[in-house]
Amino acid sequence: MALHHWESDRDNATPLVLIHGFMGSRDAWGRLPELLSRHRPVLVVELPGHGRSDAVHDPDRYTVSELGRVLARVVGGIVSGPVDWLGYSMGGRITLAGVVEGAIRPRRLVLESTSPGLERVDERSARQVLDESRAVAVERMGMPAFVRDWLELPLFESQKRLPADLRTSEARRRARLDPAAMAACLRGAGTGRQSSYWGGLAGVGVPTTVVTGGLDAKFGALGRRMVERLPRAMHREVDGAGHAVHLESPERWLAVVERSLDAVVEDT
Repeated sequence: MALHHWESDRDNATPLVLIHGFMGSRDAWGRLPELLSRHRPVLVVELPGHGRSDAVHDPDRYTVSELGRVLARVVGGIVSGPVDWLGYSMGGRITLAGVVEGAIRPRRLVLESTSPGLERVDERSARQVLDESRAVAVERMGMPAFVRDWLELPLFESQKRLPADLRTSEARRRARLDPAAMAACLRGAGTGRQSSYWGGLAGVGVPTTVVTGGLDAKFGALGRRMVERLPRAMHREVDGAGHAVHLESPERWLAVVERSLDAVVEDT
């Protein structure tokens, strides 16, 4: 697991940890870590098999529970005080797993386009079948073809409105990943394999912001349900953005995140 650090002139500010989604990396955040570091130190994680991290091929190393524990140890070895955490999509599921299980203890939490998992056993079983079919596909097709198919999923339809050069660079970045590592990630960290953390949301007592895109109906609905169960949460929907709000609307994403981290919160 690789960790990249952006220093800040505000040394006393609470550091922020960014955790990317499936097939993400440090580069997937663009200039956002640099911009965030104007007001706070920023730590950007690259999960196993992603970015500059080692290409791990064991699915058990990718479970959201295991990664949550590892993240807590790695970040805790660098930062001794309070830490804010932000997880996107798969990174949000990992973050939530760590928080609900008690490994990650954030000061504040930002969850972008994510969920606590699938509630019903039959839903998880069906999703495991889908995740396995995708794992087999990436092994057989290789990364370039798999990425092309992945970006055609309805979840990413709104990204077709992005500039062509940005879409191309994002596809090339993903295509450089190791296919065996991505297959292991699908088998280990897929939504079908993880436990449901819906029942644990009531115990997440820290201030939490759930961010979704206005064009992402599925995760918008999930976000609203999460906020109903989280004791100290608010939902921020960014109009005109889809699943990857930080990619599709980075300026508004930055404004939402910074306001969320800097907001005055009364203890309850």
